[in-house]
Amino acid sequence: MSNPLQGRSNPLQGAQFVLAAHRVDQLPADEGAEVAFAGRSNAGKSSALNALTGHKGLARTSKTPGRTQQMVAFSLPPLRDVPARASVTVDGQHVSDWRLIDLPGYGYAKVPLEMREHWKQEIDRYLHQRRSLRGVVLIADIRHPLKEFDRMMLDFCFASGLPCHLLLTKADKLSRNQAAQALAAMRKSFPDGLHATAQVFSSTAGTGVDEARQAVAALLRQPREA
Repeated sequence: MSNPLQGRSNPLQGAQFVLAAHRVDQLPADEGAEVAFAGRSNAGKSSALNALTGHKGLARTSKTPGRTQQMVAFSLPPLRDVPARASVTVDGQHVSDWRLIDLPGYGYAKVPLEMREHWKQEIDRYLHQRRSLRGVVLIADIRHPLKEFDRMMLDFCFASGLPCHLLLTKADKLSRNQAAQALAAMRKSFPDGLHATAQVFSSTAGTGVDEARQAVAALLRQPREA
C-alpha cells in the first residue's frame, strides 16, 4: 500500500528551525514571504506542521496542549517556480527568507493570565505589522464548532483581506460522510468576501496532506498587497 503522505513533490520539504521569539521584534527580518499557522492549543497544530513539511520532529508535539509558548520561525527552501530571493543571516546561520511561523497555541494552555495577555497582544501585533505575511493557516478540530479565537482570526482575515486556509483536523475521528458534511457546513458559514478556503485534514491518516501543502505554497506565492 502506498504511503498516504506521499503525493506530488513536497514544496515544504527542507523546513528548518530558525528561532523561537517571545516578541514580534525578535522574529527574522520582515522580508520575503511567510505563512502563519494559528489555532487552539489542542487542535493538532504541531502535528499538522510536521506532516506538511515531512519532518516528524520539526514542531514539538505533546500530550499536554499549550507547550508552544513562543512564535517559532521555520525557514523553507525557495519555491521551484519562483525566482530565488536573497537569503538572510540569523545568529550567524544562513537561512532562506521563505518562512512558516508557528504562533502560540491559544485558549487552552494552563498558564498565568499575564502570559495569555502577552500572547494575545503579540499575535495581534504580528498580524497587523508583519508585511511579509502572505496568509494564515487556521487549525481547528473538525469535531467541534469554531471557538472564539478561531472566529476572531477569521474576522481579522476578512477585515484585512488576508487569505486564510482552514485545516479541519482530526478527520480520522469521523466517517468520510460526517467529515464531508462538516466541511460543507463550515464553507457555508463563511461570510461573503472572506478570502478563505477549507479542507478536511488528518496528520495521522494522511488525509488532505498533499492538498494542504499545495495550499500553503499558493499562499507563499501571493504578492504582497500595497
